[in-house]
Amino acid sequence: MKKVFYILITVCFLLSGEVYSQATATFTASATIIQPIGITTTSNMNFANIDARSGGAVILTPENTRISSGGVELAEGANVSAAEFEVTGEAGYSFSVSLPKTHYELTNGSETMILKDFTSSITEGGQIAEGSKTIRVGATLDINPNQTPGYYTSKGSMEVSVNYN
Repeated sequence: MKKVFYILITVCFLLSGEVYSQATATFTASATIIQPIGITTTSNMNFANIDARSGGAVILTPENTRISSGGVELAEGANVSAAEFEVTGEAGYSFSVSLPKTHYELTNGSETMILKDFTSSITEGGQIAEGSKTIRVGATLDINPNQTPGYYTSKGSMEVSVNYN
């Protein structure tokens, strides 16, 4: 009878939930702050010398090549330059480029030409190697027939922005 009593007490003790099994583990935490992305203008856009004639357009590619259409003739005598930028940031990180979305005016007094359709040397997103990456931006310049001769400049600045992907 004593054996039965001890067995019942042991079973009751086990069933009461007083015996627990527990295991623990530890961990640490860390974080790495990356270099912020930045962009600096290294060269402004210059379509160089153009003979307007009967008007048309000049496409300036990101590779500094001019392509004319319509009656426009490309003249020599000035440096052609797509806008150029240096993107800085964390090496190995990819980024995207946001170009101006609307058109802008180049003016010479009351005379204007339209700058539009911006393109970039980075089409699908770029990657920063060695801490920096050069990007270039081209556009299309619409030229009126018999456009008044002179030096035309943008009324304000245009923005190009970059963001990490």
